[in-house]
Amino acid sequence: MSSVLSQIDSLGRSVTRNVNYTLRVFLLVYLSLRATILDHAQGFRQIVGVILAQIYFTGWQALPLVSVLALGTGSVLILQALSNLTLLGGTQMIGNFLIVMILREAGPLFVALIVIARSGTAVASELGNMRANREIEALESMGINPLSFIVFPRIIGGVVSILCLAFYFNFMAFIGGFFITRLIQDMSFAFYTDSLMSAFSKEDFYIFLLKNGFSGMIIFVVCCYQGLSVKKSPHEVPQVTTQAVVNSIIFVVIFNLIVTALFYLKQLQQLGVV
Repeated sequence: MSSVLSQIDSLGRSVTRNVNYTLRVFLLVYLSLRATILDHAQGFRQIVGVILAQIYFTGWQALPLVSVLALGTGSVLILQALSNLTLLGGTQMIGNFLIVMILREAGPLFVALIVIARSGTAVASELGNMRANREIEALESMGINPLSFIVFPRIIGGVVSILCLAFYFNFMAFIGGFFITRLIQDMSFAFYTDSLMSAFSKEDFYIFLLKNGFSGMIIFVVCCYQGLSVKKSPHEVPQVTTQAVVNSIIFVVIFNLIVTALFYLKQLQQLGVV
């Protein structure tokens, strides 16, 4: 009996610790927004400059990697859809299959993983080194709020970058993947585009904005929080960077699963199944 109670206590402490961590992380969003609105120590131009620099690093410099991954993903999924749906006699469903697999599921997850690997680690290590080298304290001594000058621009730049990268990923996966597959298997481009357009709905647009927008916010809030959690030693930087990557992946995957589950639950309710 005592072992069961100890396991329950351990589970409760773990849940409480994770909930507190989640609340502290997302409180950072409010605090950074509040600091940006109320703090005028640095001008609007400086904040925009940091946002543009973050977009350049996170978005523009990631295009080659996103292009390769999108072309590979689109080609494989289109080829699989053609081969399997042709056998089943349902080639008209290729648009539905690709919208579900690329736009709803694979696109948001792959783009988020790329950004975590490239930009998330960079942000966490950068802020960790700034904290260890007391650069954060130097900004505060000059009257500059780090939340408005460092955290908020990175969150906004990250969200904009992920939305743009996700749109580019979908475009390359749908169009570029088709032309690569066209070399292997014959299919009319008009039929392909008509199938995609008929399968696309406004719910897909909402899912695109929701998954990619919130994934961008989650990634950069978690990475900024972990970077700022460094105390004094530079030896903490690799540890918080690793923790930022792990926590970002966990949060993004759970959020995507929740959105997908709620969407299909709504679909089942509309069909009267649930």
